[in-house]
Amino acid sequence: MDVDDFVTANEPAAGGAAFQLEHSKLLDVAVDGSVTAKSGSMVAYTGDLTFRGVSSAEGGLTGLIKEKATGEGTPVMRVEGQGHLYLADDAKDVQVLSLGSGESISVNGDDVLAFADPVSYEISTIDSLAGSSSGGLTNVFLEGPGNVAITTHGDPLVLRPPVRTDPDATVAWSGVSPGSRVDTGLSEIIGSSSGEAYQLEFEGDDGFVVVQPFEERTGT
Repeated sequence: MDVDDFVTANEPAAGGAAFQLEHSKLLDVAVDGSVTAKSGSMVAYTGDLTFRGVSSAEGGLTGLIKEKATGEGTPVMRVEGQGHLYLADDAKDVQVLSLGSGESISVNGDDVLAFADPVSYEISTIDSLAGSSSGGLTNVFLEGPGNVAITTHGDPLVLRPPVRTDPDATVAWSGVSPGSRVDTGLSEIIGSSSGEAYQLEFEGDDGFVVVQPFEERTGT
């Protein structure tokens, strides 16, 4: 294609929602006020935007996205002003969810890309998984109203409980709380150090669990 066609085919779409996908791996956030995003995820922006880190004194968000085994924190940033913010994370696919008032989802900390200002958050860790290759699971409870952008390696699969999942492949869950278990049979087959031997266990008849076709073993 010639240059003009290339520009036309790949320039940002006009209008649209506040959280809009330019394509599967790139999120366009129309900022009018403030938004919280994963640090290092900005690839471009237009307009008058300012960026600042969010320290632990302001709610612990510095530890929002943690390396599972090393404990090294990857901070998030507060973006304020008016303009368009373009976000991506290691060419992972971006999924945009619109949470209604009172609706919530818990997301693996490494898979949170951005969330709108009205969304509230709470950070927790599943310490019982500390013996697995994931080194425990830091997750973020997000409650609406507002938009939330999460990332997945490839297309996500949404499952209804009861279900057991590999922690390294688990992205998010809603309406259900996970327990943990060790599958001794899998330990014998693939070795006790494998993530599959340590599982998240979701029971009940409500909610859903999101997994991806990839294991994020950030601690290995």
